[in-house]
Amino acid sequence: MSRRFPAVGTFLFMANDHEHMERALALAAQGRGRTSPNPMVGCVIVCHGKVIGEGFHEKAGEPHAEINAARAAGDISGATVYVTLEPCAHYGRTPPCADFLIERKPARVVIAMVDPDPRVSGEGVTRLRGAGIAVEVGVLEDRARRLNEVFIKYTTTKTPFVIAKCGMTLDGKIATRTGDSRWVTCEESRRMVHELRNEVDAIMVGSRTVMLDDPSLTTRLDHGKVKDPIRIILDAGDYLDSGRRVFHSESGSPTWVAVPDDRHFDGADEVIRVPGGNGGLDIRLLMRELAKREVTSVLIEGGGTTHASAFEAGIVDKVMFFVAPKIVGGRDAVTAVEGEGIARMNDAVVLENMTVRPVGIDLLIEAYVCKG
Repeated sequence: MSRRFPAVGTFLFMANDHEHMERALALAAQGRGRTSPNPMVGCVIVCHGKVIGEGFHEKAGEPHAEINAARAAGDISGATVYVTLEPCAHYGRTPPCADFLIERKPARVVIAMVDPDPRVSGEGVTRLRGAGIAVEVGVLEDRARRLNEVFIKYTTTKTPFVIAKCGMTLDGKIATRTGDSRWVTCEESRRMVHELRNEVDAIMVGSRTVMLDDPSLTTRLDHGKVKDPIRIILDAGDYLDSGRRVFHSESGSPTWVAVPDDRHFDGADEVIRVPGGNGGLDIRLLMRELAKREVTSVLIEGGGTTHASAFEAGIVDKVMFFVAPKIVGGRDAVTAVEGEGIARMNDAVVLENMTVRPVGIDLLIEAYVCKG
């Protein structure tokens, strides 16, 4: 668990602290999908009530938010620095930001949350306070933790944050009895899925989805710079054909295939061998293998079998189900989560913090898997 550093006394937060931290969080979010395996971090520097510098971490390996904000501000001695994550206190791809701030002598540093990495958590706060800088921690902490939920999961468990996404009809079908699935959801929902692809490190599907739908699994957006996620295909049963489009894309991102440890596959950029497990492959072990490759987030877009395997393995952190106002029916139509299923309702996967919002004519249901 990360250490907490509450303000001494009851309330040391000042009148504008929330306002400036709101801005820092908004800046941090501009790095979404580009900072992995690092967190998203924003920084605002204020002196005599005036914002003198802003910045955010734009890409892994490039300067951190505090550096960018300080460069924009110039002299920050006596200023207040607002930062969404505890300044780092260790050498990684860049030098420690805590030492950088100490050299520039701000009067006060306000931090939304401490670094969740148990190896370094709290060290930045300790260094800053040891240098005589006033430090407050916890302004909009819940917002900061939600923003960096991927980084927190990856850092504390050494496994990726996993989102199970599907588009289904109101009666839970993702395809008709003939396998037709174009299109279950509306255009706005499909556009949002491409926004998700633009943010995550990897997208995972089963070989059946690749063979039936022949998807490219790329990001298709008509604005800004986009990136394709790494494509990961599960092929437990020697079902996959290397002639599919996903293996012949002009994308700059690779296609990986996960197979049983006694098999190979020709045509992929990388083959990951894992032992057998539920659904054919040990998906939990696969997640650890992906984390070793600095994959911090995985979007599962597979069919009902892949979703069933993921839920059975307990790897899913968040669900995003787009529900279309359609009824398909049919016992042979494909459902969102297949597999054998549970025997008792008490064994169902329990969700929490559920929200529902309209996306075009569809509804998006988002929730987190209860891990307790």
